[in-house]
Amino acid sequence: MKQKKVAIIGSTGSIGKQALEVIEHHKDRLCVEVLTANSQADLLIEQALRFDPNAVVIADNNQYKKVKEALASTDIKVFAGQEALEEIVQMETIDIVLTAIVGFAGLKPTLKAIEAKKPIALSNKETLVVAGELVTKLSIENNVPIIPVDSEHSAIFQCLAGEFYNPIEKIILTASGGPFLGKTKEELIHITPKEALNHPNWVMGNKVTIDSATLMNKGLEVIEAKWLFDLPIEKIETVVHPQSIIHSLVEFEDGSVKAQLGLADMRLPIQYALTYPERLKTNFPKFNIYNNPNLSFLKPDSQTFPCLSLAYQAIQKGGNLPTIMNAANEIAVEAFLKERIGFLEIPEIIANAMSKYNFIANANVNDFFETDKEVREELSSKYLQ
Repeated sequence: MKQKKVAIIGSTGSIGKQALEVIEHHKDRLCVEVLTANSQADLLIEQALRFDPNAVVIADNNQYKKVKEALASTDIKVFAGQEALEEIVQMETIDIVLTAIVGFAGLKPTLKAIEAKKPIALSNKETLVVAGELVTKLSIENNVPIIPVDSEHSAIFQCLAGEFYNPIEKIILTASGGPFLGKTKEELIHITPKEALNHPNWVMGNKVTIDSATLMNKGLEVIEAKWLFDLPIEKIETVVHPQSIIHSLVEFEDGSVKAQLGLADMRLPIQYALTYPERLKTNFPKFNIYNNPNLSFLKPDSQTFPCLSLAYQAIQKGGNLPTIMNAANEIAVEAFLKERIGFLEIPEIIANAMSKYNFIANANVNDFFETDKEVREELSSKYLQ
């Protein structure tokens, strides 16, 4: 059987590294065609030498010489810069593009890949948060499937398999609650980045882990789910499920509820997306129901963790408001990680931005990029310089 050639956009991040583990385990079915990184040149070089892709891209132009020289003895093509990142996804030899970049930076490469009619394994939730209507419309026009990689959306995708046009009552996204589940605002005043990065269940990149701690990650996933599954926001609920065993649920109009269960391991949804519609044998630990006898569910605490409510507000109003929210969140998280602001200031910065910046109801793609640039530049100068 022919190998599926995979382009990993963001191979040095958490999702990218786990995707390479999946590919290595299924060498007969999957192979690496393209690897890209932002600035982690050493790891990109190591990955390239190990997986021998057709091409690599280092987004940071200053690292080009280093990567080029390190791979000079190979046949691997080396490119640099943001434009190269957007062009590489259009390579004719690519069979599927895994978008594993975190943040707004994933939007352009995803759009370019869809235009080139490349199936998308989507890990970059901000792509749909910022421009969900545009991305989903473009995917339909180009007959390009978008297969979710987020564990929650992968769970819903799997629960809907075979259901065809059966009416959905609602979908329920599960959240672990992060490291601060049950804490009060007073207890969160002096939280440090190190404490916030100590997630109880999942191993993720820094930005996603902080988003999980604030519940913004779940807010982003609510918006992503709206576009992925073409549902009104009223049919998307969230529930805190501390064990992270049930990854999400779908309730149908007849009252039946389907859930997808598994251990907290991102390799499973990554593999499912890359090999869909097949299910291939895995080599990592599997869920055992006898080891997990107690599963609990709680309502999210929107008073202590207001980011989830902010996300609902943003998508309900629509336009460029989710773009404003997302840009403000990215800067606020970075500022917190650099210890420029406190943990509780993250939602305050986002809420202020959502009320301050110019709202555009019928935003186009240029509006999204201009809005992001304006919010990012102003907040960066205030909190990161």
